[in-house]
Amino acid sequence: MLTKCKILVAETAGFCFGVDRAVKIVYNNLNSLSNVVTLGPIIHNQSVVSDLESKGVSVVNDVDEVKSDQTVIIRSHGVSSDVYKRLNELSVNVVDATCPFVSKIHRIVSEKSREGYLVAIAGDRTHPEVIGISGHCESKCYVFSGIDELKAVLSETENEKMIFVAQTTFNKQTWKKCREYIHSVRESALIFDTICDATSKRQEEAISIALKSDKMIIVGGRHSSNTLKLKSICSEYCPCYLVENADELYDLDFDGVHYLGISAGASTPAYIIEEVKQTMSDILENREEEFNFEEAIEQSLKKIYIGARVTGTVTAVNKTEALVDIGTKHTGVIPKDELTDDPTKSPEDIVSVGDEVEVIVLKTNDQEGVDTLSKKQVDAIAGFENVAKAYEEKTILTGVVTNIVRRGVLVSTNGFKVFVPASQATERRSDSLDDLLNKTVEYKVIEVDRSRNRAVGSIRIIASEKRAEERAKFFESAEVGKKVTGTVKSVTDYGAFVDLGGIDGLVRKADLSWLRIRHPSDVVSVGDEIEVTIKSIDKESEKVSLVYKKDEDNPWTIFDKNYGVGQVITVKIVSITSFGAFAQIIEGIDGLIHISQIANQRVDNVADILSVGQEVEVKITEIDEENKRISLSMRALLPEPEKKEPADEEAEAETNAEPESNIVYSTENPPVEDDEPVVETAEETVEESAEDTVEEKADESVEVTTEEAVEEKAEETSDEKTEEPAEKPTEELVEEKTEETVEESAEEKAE
Repeated sequence: MLTKCKILVAETAGFCFGVDRAVKIVYNNLNSLSNVVTLGPIIHNQSVVSDLESKGVSVVNDVDEVKSDQTVIIRSHGVSSDVYKRLNELSVNVVDATCPFVSKIHRIVSEKSREGYLVAIAGDRTHPEVIGISGHCESKCYVFSGIDELKAVLSETENEKMIFVAQTTFNKQTWKKCREYIHSVRESALIFDTICDATSKRQEEAISIALKSDKMIIVGGRHSSNTLKLKSICSEYCPCYLVENADELYDLDFDGVHYLGISAGASTPAYIIEEVKQTMSDILENREEEFNFEEAIEQSLKKIYIGARVTGTVTAVNKTEALVDIGTKHTGVIPKDELTDDPTKSPEDIVSVGDEVEVIVLKTNDQEGVDTLSKKQVDAIAGFENVAKAYEEKTILTGVVTNIVRRGVLVSTNGFKVFVPASQATERRSDSLDDLLNKTVEYKVIEVDRSRNRAVGSIRIIASEKRAEERAKFFESAEVGKKVTGTVKSVTDYGAFVDLGGIDGLVRKADLSWLRIRHPSDVVSVGDEIEVTIKSIDKESEKVSLVYKKDEDNPWTIFDKNYGVGQVITVKIVSITSFGAFAQIIEGIDGLIHISQIANQRVDNVADILSVGQEVEVKITEIDEENKRISLSMRALLPEPEKKEPADEEAEAETNAEPESNIVYSTENPPVEDDEPVVETAEETVEESAEDTVEEKADESVEVTTEEAVEEKAEETSDEKTEEPAEKPTEELVEEKTEETVEESAEEKAE
């Protein structure tokens, strides 16, 4: 009897992008360039190297072997910066076939090492790629091949700035473990994922095939790093052979193999993989296996049909499926979506190798020898019974929301899906159903239909009951002034609503910050956990007002601690008005520089002297705590103008005197001729002052004589000078008034 065996070939087997590019570069330059050499074997595959040698391409292992008339091709592994320098000094023609992904690592380590970072490389320290990467480091460089060596590196470089990179063909699983360890002990480290994507896909696909195979063949050079890693990875799941070509297959044992997997390293040409596949097919077709009559009878008697409910043993598990032995010649496969509806779980979370599982047959395929099975359908049958029981006993169930449907959501519990209408899915109708997807929820079953295997649940009931309990608990301990912690639930134009557990409190815009803000979102965001103070409570309407701003952040509190009257400070002008300028002392506190306090001279326009954004030095002259007002003065810091001597003042007064045509003369003293000096007596001066008083009171209907004006002015002067005797002789008053009038007139004219 011939044993049928299925061969599974990896789609990603063979040349990766970098190797394929390098090989093509060599072959494309054979005709256009002469005397071509490669710096080391172009790839780790003797068949390709031998073919190139037959076409005149030789291999040199060191720059010292290069001759001036040769064209040097740098292989995909790359070389150190020193090699580039030496080749440049030889003035030879260089063709760089370094893999772009390797060149990227060169740039990373070169740039970061110049910035002072130490470099650690995950890989094989003897591999050409790792040697090349190390040669681009301008600081100390370390190489590690696994966790143990990594720990030694980290111990030696404690408190140092470090970056971590990986050889492009490094073992992905080992790199993952190393990354996790680095994160746990050195948070400041920079980690670059530099494993080639093609390498990752090749390793993942090889593992998937190894899980289904009885044996595995890895095709590639024995000196190829990625080929050796591929064999090492697959050997964890099934026996593996490494061959360089098809001739080596005849010496291997394939007895009892029903599934054979084939993959290849990145340096293996496609034609060699095809030769191995074809040769392997010939070997298997001509192989004879001893016929076991009893086993054949047993297999033929066990019938498998769609819908059958059978028990099997899990033989392998990966990320996409579980393989089950159900006692037939077929392999049972449970796809991930037939294991569970929980999107957060993988097959490894549901079953393990050796588990006995009950399944339903969904499909059979004699040609491929595969039976597609479902575990979740069996679970659903048992799950419905649990749901029906929970309905009768009015107990709470837990499940995962797996689907958003037209009128609600589906919640999976023990493999059975319960429909929850939209009206029963959320506490508020405005809440989005999308927020529930993939979430674990609690619910109650409110309806069961056994004839249709259908159940209806309510998430809202549980949520409402819990919220009512939390709300009652909140009001038991809540009091004005108490600090509580909550989560920002929504932000509006007028404030933010905070979930305090069972009830939402409102922080109005004015209570969010001591500073001026444009919108509440400038201070808080949805999802923020914040501490607030209860401002007011209305238990009847169940409304709670909150304050987020802290007393210690009050700008006036900060101002009171650090500033006082008389203090000289630097401020920034924030606005200009007609009566002065407002200046920021600290954030949230402004003071007023009145127009009269800007300069020691008259200011008509504030903007002529000050501008918004300007910083000036001022003195605090007044603090009005009650009205929250602060007065500032620039003038107080300026020197007072020099006082003029009386003689100078009189001279200036005479100089600035108005023309004679504007002088008001006494009726008893007519004007004198221009060439005669004008001498005003004390009596004439008094009378002029009286006349000025009369003119100032032009709006009054009473006519005042010069003599009356003198007396009236004398009385006013007497009242203002309370420290002097109340009564004075008229002559003294006249003389005194005359002196005052002359001085005042001089001052006014000086101004």
